[in-house]
Amino acid sequence: MSRPSSRSALYRLIEAGQLAHKALLVPVLDKGLEPGDDAILFVLGRSGTTETELAAELGLDVEALAGRLDRLAGRDFITRQAVGPELEPGLALTERGARIRNALSDHWEQLEEALLGELKPKQRKKFSKTLGRFVELLRS
Repeated sequence: MSRPSSRSALYRLIEAGQLAHKALLVPVLDKGLEPGDDAILFVLGRSGTTETELAAELGLDVEALAGRLDRLAGRDFITRQAVGPELEPGLALTERGARIRNALSDHWEQLEEALLGELKPKQRKKFSKTLGRFVELLRS
């Protein structure tokens, strides 16, 4: 059996994924955030939520998320407020958190455009669908 070629599509996909991951971390680290904090900011950027809902969406235990939330609240990226009939802790972005989230989102869009910029809309959709199918195949 021959060795995988650096010209193979899978090799290039892995290489691109690793480099894209590094590129996405640059502004996260520059803003003094830890990897994964951006996911919290993106979820809260869509709408406020409870700590339990956020933990479920991110696939984390509430306890595992608590330290991150304390740190983000201490840096004025998020705010906590009681919500619902049981006064469960709710979360929302502060103005500063929204600015950081928007900067991270802009960076994400620039990388997405670098990846897909030469493709027409139908090709972009097909490429995304193909990658999604591949991910599901590997997960099963």
